[in-house]
Amino acid sequence: MRVPDRNLAEVWDQGFTIVENFLDADTLAAAREAMWEIYPKPDDYFRAPEEHSKLVSSQFGGLRVFPYKSWALNRLPAYPDLVDGAERLLGTEDLEIYKIELWAKYSGAVNYDQFHHRDFGNHSLVVPRADRQHTQMTTFMLLSDVTAEDAPTKLVPLKFTRELPLSQRAVPFGEFFEHEVAATAPAGSLLIYKTDIFHRGSDFTGVNRSRFMMLVDFQQRGWRWQGKMSWPDRAGAPEMGEAMVRMTPRARDLFGWPPPGSEYWNDQTLADVAARYPGIDMTPYLKP
Repeated sequence: MRVPDRNLAEVWDQGFTIVENFLDADTLAAAREAMWEIYPKPDDYFRAPEEHSKLVSSQFGGLRVFPYKSWALNRLPAYPDLVDGAERLLGTEDLEIYKIELWAKYSGAVNYDQFHHRDFGNHSLVVPRADRQHTQMTTFMLLSDVTAEDAPTKLVPLKFTRELPLSQRAVPFGEFFEHEVAATAPAGSLLIYKTDIFHRGSDFTGVNRSRFMMLVDFQQRGWRWQGKMSWPDRAGAPEMGEAMVRMTPRARDLFGWPPPGSEYWNDQTLADVAARYPGIDMTPYLKP
C-alpha cells in the first residue's frame, strides 16, 4: 500500500511511524517462505538451538546482508510503494539505497536488550541537519507478527529528546524507558524512522518466540559523508547478478547503476554489460 501522507508527516513530527499491512499478501508470503533458505524455521530452531551457533554469537548474529538466494527477498528493497515513500519523505527522486539487512531473532538465543541510541553514529561521518535536508530514511519491514512479547524495536518520540545535543548519541540503559513506544504490528507492516531518533532493541518476554525483519535505508544520492554499504563490493555474488538482471532500470538506479541517458552508455559498455549479465534487457539504455 502507498504510505499515507499522515504517516510521513508523523516521521517529521515524532521521528517515526508505523504503517500496518504495507506489503501486499503475495509479496509477504513469498518473502516469508524464502527466509527459510537462510534461517531455521522457529520450530526447527527451538528443537535444537545448539545446532545454530551463529545465531547465538551476539545480538547481531542473525543479520544477513543483501543479496539473498531468492528473488522474493531481493525484490523487497525496491518495492514500488517503499521507493515512493522514500521519494516523498526525502523530497527527491534522486535516491540511493545505502543499507539492506535481514535480521532474525529467536528468544533465548541472547539477551537482545539495548540502551537507547541514535543510528547516525554509523550512518554518517557528521550529524543530521535539523531542517529536513540531508535526511536519511531508515525502515524495518516486518516479515513476522511483532507483539509485545517478540522483542519489538522501542522508540522515543522527539518531544522527549528534541533538546538533547546531537553529540549525545546514546544514553544509559533505562533512561528513556518510561517514554518509549514499542513498534508492534502484524507481519507486512513498515516502520520508518530518522537516524537522529533514540531507539533500542528489546528482549523477548515470551517463550519460543521469533522475529524477522528486512531493514532498507535510503538517502539522497551524492552525499559522500553518509552511507554504510558498497554494492559493487557484492557484485561478484551470483545472487547480485540475478538481481541486476531481474530489476527494473529504476530499481538498478537505486543501487548506483548508470541510468538510461547516462554518458556512461556507449556501444562498448552496452555490449560488455550485456555479456557480464546474461539475459539482461539493455533496451532502456540504448540511445534514442
